[in-house]
Amino acid sequence: MVVFNGQLKIKICEARNLKPTAWSLRHAVGPKTQTFLLDTYIALNVDDSRVGQTSTRQKTNSPTWNDEFTTEVIEGRRIELSVFHDAPIGYDDFVANCIIQFEDILHNGSKHYEDWGRRGAGVYLQLSLDEKRGTPWTGR
Repeated sequence: MVVFNGQLKIKICEARNLKPTAWSLRHAVGPKTQTFLLDTYIALNVDDSRVGQTSTRQKTNSPTWNDEFTTEVIEGRRIELSVFHDAPIGYDDFVANCIIQFEDILHNGSKHYEDWGRRGAGVYLQLSLDEKRGTPWTGR
């Protein structure tokens, strides 16, 4: 397995066509369910460590953030982005998530990623990897 050692810079730009889950619609009644707008934010993790969280964008299913995060990564395997609806009462509602393997980024050399695993929804990121040792290593 390829791991990443170095500095990760990530800019979370926007998401498009996010759909409310059945759980986030639990208090909506009547025709509002057809036009329900989310109050969204993204939680960013590298492996099991929280790197940061975007600001909350109110009443939109296609939010724009342009929030930037930088972190040092040691033996990183994956980046996880999870979208939540900021619920006014109780726990925030999970909307979607995306896991990006460092191995895929390093092999493809891509600075752009789009895929939530949900038809019609997408997230747009700008990634920058600055490796400490010049090349990723495979091990374990």
